[in-house]
Amino acid sequence: MTYSLREVSKAFGELQVLDRFSLEIPRGRVSAVLGPSGCGKTTLLNILSGLLPSDTGERVGLEEARFSYVFQEPRLIPSLSALRNVELVLRANLPHPERHERALHFLTAVGLQDAAHQKPGQLSGGMRQRAALARAFAFPSDLLLLDEPFQSVDLKTRIGLMDAFLALQAEDPRTVVFVTHEVKEALYLGDSVVVLSDRPARVLDRVELTLPREQRRYGSSELSGMEASLYRLILGA
Repeated sequence: MTYSLREVSKAFGELQVLDRFSLEIPRGRVSAVLGPSGCGKTTLLNILSGLLPSDTGERVGLEEARFSYVFQEPRLIPSLSALRNVELVLRANLPHPERHERALHFLTAVGLQDAAHQKPGQLSGGMRQRAALARAFAFPSDLLLLDEPFQSVDLKTRIGLMDAFLALQAEDPRTVVFVTHEVKEALYLGDSVVVLSDRPARVLDRVELTLPREQRRYGSSELSGMEASLYRLILGA
């Protein structure tokens, strides 16, 4: 079964961002959406989640779905500890003892158990984004949406964050839509890569990754052929 968008259009005034755009999202898999800056990737996520209405078209299978979101910046509440930030999204679902246990479990999974009681201002940028990942997985969502969450950190921290995401996904698999403009990120994280055109976005191709995840390395030579193909597709070469 899949979630999908069908013939979705969205414009902001005279700016047409999506024009009869369709996308299938297989359940239980990571769909990496690769496209240039400004092509409409964030708009796509906001329509998927229902945060933004489309002008035309329909969302299929998404009406009752629960979403969690990881943004480009962590969006933690500054006055609350990392633990309380994660607990906050569970208040409607669990009583306090279970909330605390679940939040601490996911913070531990991303290596923040010793920083659980620190506030965001006491954490590094990478640690704050780890807390945001923990919060997203702690919430019992059906779909997890990632809006270029690894862009504002150095390469070593970025790879560490991606590895934390993969560890969480292995432990508690979700249907994931991850948008990026980085080819290497898409190949490292995705089960499939959806390549978008410039605005208004359309799907140029969907590439399935056959190399087992445990054999992948960020920027590894095993993925170089597919990386070159994606660059050619993006550049129209």
